[in-house]
This record gives sequence, C-alpha cells and structure tokens, in this order.
Amino acid sequence: MVRSAQRVPLLGARAAAAMAGFVEPGQEAGAVLVQVQEDLHKLKVKNINLKENVKSVDISDLGTAIERTKFGLRKHAENYLSTMNRQVLTISSTDDKEVHSKEPPKWGLHFGASQKQLILPRVPVEPMTVQAYSKSALRISQSSQQQMEMDMKIMLDPENIDNKAVLKPQNYETRLPLIIKEKSAPMCSQKIVKGHTVSNLWGFPASRYMDSPLPLLEEDITKGVLSLTEQRLVPPAAKITLQTPPVVSKAAPSHEFHRQHKKSAVGEISSRVDPENTGTTAFPNSKEAIYGTYSSSKGNIAPLPPSSSMVSARKSKPVWTCPAQQLESELQILSQTQPLQMSPHQSLQDPCFDCDIVVYHGTIDQKAPGFLAFKQHYCLSWGSVVFFLEHTEKLLKDYAVPLAKINSKKLVEVASDFEPTENPTKSDILSVIKNQSTVEKILNRPGQRYKGQGGTEMAATKIQATWRCYQARKTYVHFRQQQWASGVIAISWLLHNHMARVKKTLKESCQRHLENFYIRAKHLAANWNRIRTSRRTIIHIPSLGYSQCIREHIPDLALQQNMQMGRLCDILDANVDVIYICPLHLSEELLQYYNKLLGLQAAVRSGNPEDMGDLQDRFKILTPEAINSFPKHHMCLATQLKYSPKTIKRIKILIQSRDAYIIGGVPHKDDLAVADMLNVPILGSVPEVAHLYSTKSGSKRIFASACVPTPPGASDIYNNEQMISVLSQLIIDNMEVQRWLFKVNDESGGNGTAYCDIISHLKCYHWVQKERQSYSPEIWSKKWAHEPALVKISQELPGLLAQHVQPVNEKRFPTWEKFLQTFLSQGGVIEAFPLSENVTNLTVDMLIEPTGKIKIVSSGDQLHADGPLRSSGTTIPQCSVDPAVLNSLCLKIGETCKSKGVLGYFSVDFVTFIHPQTMEQQVWATDLDLCYSDQLALTQLMLYVTDGNLDCRSSRFEVSLGSKKTKSQRIQHEKTKTVRFIHTRCDVLRIQPSPISNRCAVASSQLRHSSLSVIYYNVLLQMCKAHSVGFDLQEKQGTVFILYEDQKRYRLGMITIGEDLQGVLMTFARNLFIIHQEISAPNMQGETNFKMAIQGIKAILGITAENKLKLEEEQPSKADALKE
Repeated sequence: MVRSAQRVPLLGARAAAAMAGFVEPGQEAGAVLVQVQEDLHKLKVKNINLKENVKSVDISDLGTAIERTKFGLRKHAENYLSTMNRQVLTISSTDDKEVHSKEPPKWGLHFGASQKQLILPRVPVEPMTVQAYSKSALRISQSSQQQMEMDMKIMLDPENIDNKAVLKPQNYETRLPLIIKEKSAPMCSQKIVKGHTVSNLWGFPASRYMDSPLPLLEEDITKGVLSLTEQRLVPPAAKITLQTPPVVSKAAPSHEFHRQHKKSAVGEISSRVDPENTGTTAFPNSKEAIYGTYSSSKGNIAPLPPSSSMVSARKSKPVWTCPAQQLESELQILSQTQPLQMSPHQSLQDPCFDCDIVVYHGTIDQKAPGFLAFKQHYCLSWGSVVFFLEHTEKLLKDYAVPLAKINSKKLVEVASDFEPTENPTKSDILSVIKNQSTVEKILNRPGQRYKGQGGTEMAATKIQATWRCYQARKTYVHFRQQQWASGVIAISWLLHNHMARVKKTLKESCQRHLENFYIRAKHLAANWNRIRTSRRTIIHIPSLGYSQCIREHIPDLALQQNMQMGRLCDILDANVDVIYICPLHLSEELLQYYNKLLGLQAAVRSGNPEDMGDLQDRFKILTPEAINSFPKHHMCLATQLKYSPKTIKRIKILIQSRDAYIIGGVPHKDDLAVADMLNVPILGSVPEVAHLYSTKSGSKRIFASACVPTPPGASDIYNNEQMISVLSQLIIDNMEVQRWLFKVNDESGGNGTAYCDIISHLKCYHWVQKERQSYSPEIWSKKWAHEPALVKISQELPGLLAQHVQPVNEKRFPTWEKFLQTFLSQGGVIEAFPLSENVTNLTVDMLIEPTGKIKIVSSGDQLHADGPLRSSGTTIPQCSVDPAVLNSLCLKIGETCKSKGVLGYFSVDFVTFIHPQTMEQQVWATDLDLCYSDQLALTQLMLYVTDGNLDCRSSRFEVSLGSKKTKSQRIQHEKTKTVRFIHTRCDVLRIQPSPISNRCAVASSQLRHSSLSVIYYNVLLQMCKAHSVGFDLQEKQGTVFILYEDQKRYRLGMITIGEDLQGVLMTFARNLFIIHQEISAPNMQGETNFKMAIQGIKAILGITAENKLKLEEEQPSKADALKE
C-alpha cells in the first residue's frame, strides 16, 4: 500500500505536465484541466467505497495524496491561465454534484491499465509531521493486497462494465463503515465561470514568480508549502528541498466524522500544523476548507461547535446588525467590534453562504477571516466577484461613503450575470448594498463626488469642463446662428429663384393668352356680320373680376355674381344657344322655374298660355366643380371655371363644330385663360384696359377726352395733403356747391362713396365770401388772390371732415379714418354733388361691336332704395333726358372708349337736374363701368317676356299685342297724342293709332328682405297669385320674379311692366307692400329695403303729378299763343 500511496502523487505530476503544455495536438489546456479535475473527482468518490478490512491508514494516505494533487492542479491551472490568457479560470470543485462525462480521460492515463503499469514518480511535498507507520500496517496479507489492487483498478476505471459487475453485491461485497451525517441544507450548485481579466486578486503580482529553486527558511517551512503557494511566494512547479521526510510510516487513527472538523480552522484552504501535537498530521476535509461559510444572516442558527473549537470561537464576535439609522453611529459601533469570525460547524450549517461584507470608507478588509472564507466559498466565480467589488470600492471611495453593507449572496448573483467587457453601473452596485437608501442619498447629495478620492482633481476637471462647455456652447450657438442664417439666405435665394421662374412662366402664359386673345378678336371682327346672323352659342360668365381686396369685402360674392339670370334670355334669337355659368348650385325647383319662364316665348308671341314650349336644349346652366374646392377664397367665377376641368370639357363638347364666343362680367386675366382653353373669342375688353378705365379716375379721363360735361372735381388723389389742397381749391372755385362726394377708385355700386356738406359746417365760409367780394371777378380768378382763403380752409378741413363725413356703406366704413385709409391707398376722386334737390340718376348700356359699331342697348332711370347714392333698380326706358341729347353724349363717350381699345358691353352713369340759377337742365357724366350691367340683364328679361322692342334713340319701349284688341287699344287708334319729354322725370303720354303699344317697366335686382328666408319660393308664388300679382300674356304686362338661389332666399329680383310709368310705379310699390305684409309679423318686420323703395317711388309719383300739372298749364297757354 505504500507503493500505491506513492504512485498516486504521480497523477498530479502528470496532470501538471499536461497542464504546462504537453497535450495532444488540437487540444486546449483548459479542456484538459477540466477533464483532469473530473477524473480526480471520480477517484475521490470511489475512495469511499473501499472495504472495511482495508486499513484506515492506507485510505487516509490515498485521500491525502488526492487532496494534495487537487490543490496542486488548481494552483497550476490558475497560474497557467493567468500567465497565458490573463484571465481567471476556476475549475469546479470535486464535491460538485454534476454529471460527469462517461468518456475515458484524455490526459494521458489509461484507466484500463493494471496497477503495475502505474509508475508514480516522487514529487515534492509540503513539510508536515506524520506519525510513523506501524509495523502491523506494513504486514498486509496477500488477499488484502489483491483487494487493494482491485479497488485501485475500479477507482481508475469506474465506468467499465466489468468493474461494475464486480461491484454487485453477489459478486463483490464491500462493507463500508457506518458514518452518521447530520442533515444540512443542500450545497449551492456552482458553475464554471469565465470572469473578467483582473490585475490583482489580493496576492502578489506575477513578477514575483521565479523558475529556480528557492531555499526556504524554517519559519516559512512550518507554515506549509500550500500556504506559501497560495501567497505566491513559491512557484507551484518549483523544486523544494525538505529537511524532514514528507511521509512517516505510522498508523493513522480513524476518527468520527464530526471530530475531523475540530482539527481544521475556518476559512483556511491548506492544512494546519497543530503546535500541541507535532507528531500528528490532520488533513482537513476539502468541503470544509473550500465551502466553509458564515452563519446565515437570514436567521439560521447553527448547532454548538465542539469544545475544541470553543476557544477560537470566543475570540471572535458573531455577526450582528446595528440598529442605528445613521452611518456615523454604525461606524462608531463597528470600529469597536472585532473582525467577524465563524466556526467550522457554522460553516457546515449554511452551505449557500449568505453574509454581509462591510465596506468601511470604500475599503474592504481583505484579511478578515469572513472575507477569506467568502473568497474560498465562491472561488469558482471569484473573477467576476472581485471585478464587481473593485468597481464597488471605487464608487464608494469616489463618493466618500463611510459605511456600506454588501449582501454576498446578491453580490454573487449580480456579478455572475456580467460579460467580460461589461462594467457594472451605479444601479447595479446599489442593488447589492443592504443600506441602499442611505448610500443612495449620499451619492445623490450635490457635491458629494468632490469629497471622495480625487475630489479636488475632479472638481478642477469639472470647472474646466464647464468652462470649456460654455465656450464650446457659445461657439456652437454662434456657429448654428451662422448656419441658420446661411440656410435662410439659401432658402430665400432658392425661393426667390423659384418665384422668379414661376413669375416668368406666368408672365409668358399671360402674354400667350393675350396674343391669342387679339388673334381671336381679329377673327371675330372679320366674321361678326356672319356670326351674329348664323347659328351660334353664347357663353355667359357673369364674373366679378375685381381685385382680391375688393372681392374680400363683397358680401355673398357668389350671389352678387348670379344676379344676371336675364342673360339666359338671349335665346330670344332663334339662332342663339346659351351656356350660362352659374356660381351657385341651383336646386331642381329653380331649374324648373327658369325652364317654364323661358318656355313662355311661344306663348308670349301667340298670347295663348297653352303654347308654352320646352327650350331646355337651347340653354344650359353649368356650375363649376371648383366652387366646392375653394369655398372661402373669394375667387371670381372665371378663376373657378379655370380650375374646373370637367366643366371645361363639357363646354367643349357643347360648342363643338359651332361658332361661339364669351360674354363675361368684370374682365379678369383668367377670362383670357378660359378663352384659351376653350379656343373661343371674348366679346369684351382686355382686363388691363377695362380695369384702367373702370376706375373713377379712369372714367374722368375718358369723359375729359370725350368732352362731355362732368361735375366739378379732381381725380387721382393718393395722399392727404393733396386731398386737402385740392378740396380747398374746389371749395373756393365752387362756392355754391353745398355737398362734396369722395369716391374710391376701385369700388362700385356706391360702396366706396362718402359725402360731406362742407359749406354748412365750414366756419370760415362767410369770411371767404367777403374776401371774394372784395376782389373783382378778374382779380379773383388769379391764384394769388386765393392764398389767404386756401390757408384758412386747409386748416379747418381736417377736423371738419373727420367729424362730418358720412360714408354710404357704414358697415364697410364705420369711421372716416377707415374710409380715408382706403381712399388714399386705392386712390380716388372728389366731385361736386348737383346743386338741386331734385336729382335724377340714369344709366345707359352700350355695345361696341367687334366691327366698331356703337349701339345703345338699354337706358333707364335709377331707383334708390338704399340711399341717395346707391342704385337699387331702374325704370325702363329713361324719360328724364331728351333722347337726342343723351344719344349725343353717349356716342361721344363710345367713340372715345373705342379709341382706347374698349370692346363689348359697358355702361355710363349720368346725373340730371335743373340748375337753380339758369333754370336749365344739366346732364353730367359721373361714372363708367366696362362690364355687363344688371340693368342690361333685366332689360333682356323684359324684352323676352313681352317680345317687345326697346328703341333707345327715342326712349320708347313698344310691344305688339297681336290680333286681339282691347278697348284701350281702340281708343289708341282713335286718338293721337305726341310724346313730350320734360327736363326731369315725367310721365309718358302715349296714345298712338297703331297695333304697337308702348310699355314702361320698373325693374330691380337688389330687393332684400330677411323674412323671405322663412318661406319657399313656391309658397311665395302662390301667395302672389292669390293677390293677383302675376303676368298677363295677352296684355303683356304684369310682374315677373327673378330667383337667385334657394339656400338663404333673402334676395330676389322683380320686373313690373305696364302701360304708363305712374301705373307701373304704383303696381311695383303695391307688390312690395303685399309681400312685406304676407311674410312679416307686426313685431318682426325683418331687415329689408322694401320700405325705402316704396318711399322713393312715392317721391317719384309726387314729382310725376307735379309735372302733369305743369304740362296741363303749359298746353293751354301754347294753344292760345298759336290762335293769336
């Protein structure tokens, strides 16, 4: 058995040789070491199965050799891997309960070999005292020797099938000594962990390793070779000369299991020499040496240790937790206590090793027995643990944390989860600290980092970094500002270029549209005589192409553009088809109404209502689809039609292979675009020409060129000083004018008009009159004589105007300041109001054909239902001015407009009155609109429902009554009277011996009543029919309504036709009164202009009655003069 005991250490030598590099090609040293450790584990386990008849001394020697080999292999493995890979590789313990590989070992030994083939060389052994072998131990029987050899063979190859068969009870009985073990908690399973590369594991660095043998002192030898190797004072492979033999043959007594632990100290890895008994060597149990633990902090109570360990236990303090809440008190109490000790018996009672590691001022006591035991217990994962502890110490030192308690079990769990290249974070470190809240408060305390190690340097670094950050931030902000500025400049430049390209493209497009307009206009002029008498299609686009700022202030722009439904009546000519572009969606009810109204053409000619026809194929009402896409953009109708491709396509289909032309409203550049898309000419002016001469200042230039009388005034006023100086001069030159008018250039319909009675409010007026009388007429006509009066008037005018000017449209211009701002921004004119109280305004519609022929197509006297300066209707034909005088003025204006390039329809406004001094009739031209007017649309409807003829040269409206003759017609044949025109509005006396009957009409497109929206149109028509409000087809007189839309329904148009002006006016006023009474309640009159229209009609009737009396007085006197 001595031979056998001597051969076993050779196993460690061969393993060391294999570990040092003598391995088979292709195998790594780490894998070989793991296999060696597994085989050693098998040998250790098999050693327990020896029979009882074998001497205990031999088994003890074999165990001692195995233990020595195991520790040597571990140290060799750590040193080798630390040197080669600079990493810590920990091999699993021999006591692990893992499943080992069934393959034979690959590190040089053949388990199938016999005992004689195992030649174990002698290896150096640490100095120890061993009892001499007794002679009885050397006298081993032959059967015992064979049994030992068989046991050795089974130990070397336990997985062999033959060996397993030998171990069966019936073939090979082995009786083991009965060992009573105390039940303990299961050992914590450990795994092989490849931890972080560290430079120091609380030992000497690798530079202390030496290859040559070292002479050892006596005091070093007494500590043990393994102890020296642990401290890295002696290289593991060094040859050591021992003064005493390593093994002395002596029988070793077999001790009980619980008594074997009394000889070992807690936390020590190598065996210790008992100073009291130098002749006996105690080999500590490997589990005790490696897995010795603290008592559990969870409250597990270990059994009392043996009496031999009580002495050492008294020297140490048990683990206890300080109840104080502050770290200062904990430190104070902790400083008074000794390092924590622990008995081996306590280590066995807590295999999972749950304890606290105290970190005092960022430092762990590495020499404390508890820490050493913790290190030994978790040696397999120590690389990761020590790496984590280093970061923990650094963090606690950096923040000057006085005391921290680390939960070891939590520490191992957290540390094992980290990769080699991953550093623990602050939250990871705090997760293993028991007093986490206290430590975290310290870590989060402002400025705490600068109280720890390197705090001064860190503070200086922080200051420098902050200053550099400020400088860098300042530089960066400046750079970003420059970058932003450069970006803005670049984007602006790109937008400018893009805008320039777009403008260039639009300009080229507009120029192309204009050139095509002139080309088609020439073609229209060349073929006009043929076109106007042949089959043709007229496309009516009642667009209000004012500027955007004007359109934005027009209430209900779409409704205003739809007030010329009378354009549909162009189908009166059998060769004409009409396409009407409507800015609103008309309901089926409205479409049926106009279908019936236009179907009256045959019935009107025959006088029989049953002859109504269906003319739906002669007219089409189309609504552009773009009105839904741009509901709030205030686009004119031409622009909406331009962006309505479906409507454009349908128009192209309707005008295919047919002559067609467009009649627009207020010209707009998009009218040219639409004409270009449809490839049809426009019977109208170029938008630029129309806008230029449609302004108040432009019309003054036309009238001046035509040499027609105009009111005293001035035009093209664009600043306040100019306005004051011009108005002062006009007041001095026209002292008899009481009221002065201010008109904005681009406004229409009286919306941009204001008036002021200056003379009645001018304080210096009497002084100016005296100043004027002081000079003769010749001297007063000179400018220098006016200077004192100009100064006084100029000083007084600003305040007077601000206080007494009255805008016509008070909703649009509630104050003089707002009106003045618009007046000066758009420009305007100042003109005198007529000197008479009885003033009549009239409108004349004219047409300049493409051939240049000038025609007067309509004329009428204005009705004023919304004030004296806003037109609400008209009486057709006009009867306020001698037709010859009016025609002469209109022709002059027409010739001037033709010379300026005006084409198509336009209207001229005049004002007539009796001058109070000369008592002669004065006619002034006041306004010019180069567009299709509402009066012309009403005239077209009037002519359609009467099949009459309007002769504007004689101001007569005649209708043919057909074969039927009424009593009044027979009287007309019997009597003949002349028609005489009085200088103001008068009644037309007519009785002609002809089947042609004269008619007068009162028409209005601006009737407004808020209560109309509460009833439907069919109800309104039934109500009017019940009150005999209707149209007589045989007499060709009565009332016709114009309906615009059926959504809001607060506006409508009305035409009343009768035999004489007085009767028509009375009928018109009666109709308004009936409608107002039917739709209004006594306490809800609504917002309407019906009442003002009725008052205006009454005033006209009074003037007409007065004129009749004058006429009757003049006729007898003239008859007497003729007789004489």
